[in-house]
Amino acid sequence: MTKGSRPETKMGRSNLGRSPLNRREFLAACGLGLTTLNPRAALGAEQAHFATPFDRAVEAFMDARKIPGGALAVVKERRLVYARGYGWADREKKVPAKPDSLFRIASLSKPITAVATLQLVEHARLDLEAHAFHRVRLPAVIQPGRKPDARLGRITVRHLLQHLGGWDRDKSFDPMFRPRIIAGQVGVPPPASATAVIRYMLGQQLDFDPGTRYAYSNFGYCVLGRVIEQVTGRPYAQYVQEKILAPIGIRRMRMGASLDGQQAAGEVRYYMADNAKTKSVFPGTPQEVPWPYGGFHLEAMDAHGGWIASAVDLARFAAALNDPEHSPLLKPATLQAMWAPPPPPASRKPDGSLEDYYYGCGWMIRPTGPGRPPNCWHTGSLPGTSTLLVRRWDGLSWAVLFNQRSDDKKLPDSAIDAALHLAADAVSHWPAEDLFRRF
Repeated sequence: MTKGSRPETKMGRSNLGRSPLNRREFLAACGLGLTTLNPRAALGAEQAHFATPFDRAVEAFMDARKIPGGALAVVKERRLVYARGYGWADREKKVPAKPDSLFRIASLSKPITAVATLQLVEHARLDLEAHAFHRVRLPAVIQPGRKPDARLGRITVRHLLQHLGGWDRDKSFDPMFRPRIIAGQVGVPPPASATAVIRYMLGQQLDFDPGTRYAYSNFGYCVLGRVIEQVTGRPYAQYVQEKILAPIGIRRMRMGASLDGQQAAGEVRYYMADNAKTKSVFPGTPQEVPWPYGGFHLEAMDAHGGWIASAVDLARFAAALNDPEHSPLLKPATLQAMWAPPPPPASRKPDGSLEDYYYGCGWMIRPTGPGRPPNCWHTGSLPGTSTLLVRRWDGLSWAVLFNQRSDDKKLPDSAIDAALHLAADAVSHWPAEDLFRRF
């Protein structure tokens, strides 16, 4: 796990209520000294004053990393209070990024899949302790001389939601990024589909016993997508659009496409800081392609990383989960289950106490104190994409999306998390208007 939303003070508490930062401090928090920032769209005086901390944080972050484009949406108590695009959606064509520009959201897809799964649990169509591969009945591809891992039958839906399934990409590999190799092993045309990846992984050994520890797994959420399909009898994306997105007013969010020329209307272009190319995983395409356009199989990543959405779309999603008593998606008890820590021994310190932050069901979770909701967040990253969604205990949420990620360890993508917390803490008066009606 990585630390995040929000970084602790020396006292281990949220830093809400601190005095506003000056311009130099904001820029330093983003990894940049004083510089000339891009001009903002014209706003009223009150709105401009409120927006300044957020604009400074995002623009400085982008400037330091030479990111072409981004978008930000901020929610206060279920109201969209600020939304803005920054830089270029398409740098070459000089198309500006807008608040409703569509971006690949990468692993921000996981909270959406988690909510869909938990809604099925809430409706008694699925059980958190159900054995996942008893639901996903696919024939395994077993290599000669090997036997299937008997522990696969013990993996539950809860294990998948909380990354406890037994796969550790740091010890073995991430199968979602081996579409050509897996297609060859399964005997299907490349790149491998989600189903082909699962068949291949059913013939592989686990890296640890299910439920014993946390290890982030894209593959686990790939399996959840297929569980949703088996339970509902509908394609994963169709079910999510009908039961999760449409009820909260999200209309344009959809699955992304891998190849250049297949972009959705209003979708940004994706960039690499070094213009890196790689071998295409798609037959019939140029052998060398830009990483974001054929270096991986986005369509197979649907449930763990395949959605495209706008910052405003993700703000709507966060707002729908903000008030447990009035959520249109999940009941209060289900939201509590979403925030709950995994069963021991996962995410425990050597003395048996709970870690300061942990992965719940689809979110990183940081408890904020007795009787208060936790801070919840998720990051996303693909070649050409960096994203962040934060839901704070005090009713604030934000989504920020970029069309280039940083590969400079001195300028990590994670810096935007702290910078936006500082921006939010600097605001003393929030606008009363709800901008959702404009989108």
